[in-house]
Amino acid sequence: MPDGIGILSGGHRTRLKWHRLQRRPEDIPFTPARLREGMALGASMEVDLRRRADGGFACLHDETLDRETTGRGPVAAAGFADLRALRMRGKDGTPTEERLLLLEDLTELAAAGADPATLVQLDLKEADSALDDRSVDAFRTALAPVAGRFILSGGDWAAVRRLGADVLRLGFDPCDNGTLETLATAADAERFIAAALGRAPEAAMIYLSWPIVLRTDALGVDLIAACHAAGKTVDAWTLNPDHPGAAAALARLVALRADQITTDAPGALEALFAATRRH
Repeated sequence: MPDGIGILSGGHRTRLKWHRLQRRPEDIPFTPARLREGMALGASMEVDLRRRADGGFACLHDETLDRETTGRGPVAAAGFADLRALRMRGKDGTPTEERLLLLEDLTELAAAGADPATLVQLDLKEADSALDDRSVDAFRTALAPVAGRFILSGGDWAAVRRLGADVLRLGFDPCDNGTLETLATAADAERFIAAALGRAPEAAMIYLSWPIVLRTDALGVDLIAACHAAGKTVDAWTLNPDHPGAAAALARLVALRADQITTDAPGALEALFAATRRH
């Protein structure tokens, strides 16, 4: 299996998803070059989506342009021409020559050709209240010809359905910053996953924070198996090799048959699993 694509164990393949289009921790997020590379390899990758002023979308995590790009102010206040002129900043804040990816760039690259196994997660960072008819029309028009390469996900299920229903696969993330603390008993875990599955019945994939998966596993509740029984695949996010106990966490997620693990360092995580198996 190519470096940084996935782990095969016990007859099950766990894909390693490139978080924010990063194959290595030092990578600048969301670059066209890395997207092309991943598409050629058939990788699973993730980009964040923020609504822009003209109703389209930019591939950025933050609400504002300042940290990630050479721009200033809210992403939602910038139009196509404004964003097209911007460049991405490196991890240290230094401007680079990498241009900011827009949704149109994603779909153009997908249309130009990709390995059939390619899957790009569009992680919607907007609430339903931030969308309008222009956003819906722009998204659907852009994605319809290449829908098979993409899955749309987010924490606001109404927003995800509004943009992507009947156009492409959908995913749902039921986890927030306070979820882990609410899972003290097996009954808590069972209520959590039942609510998640009930909230997003059309979701093809459920995105679960990996500490939540392992906490509930310790309580005797297998969230991944529950999702599989409901016909869903599971992405466990975001595990990196430098996290405390990463090797044990990775081994357990693979043993639980996670379909994907999100990471900033897919090659290193793959090597970590191989090293663990050798010992």
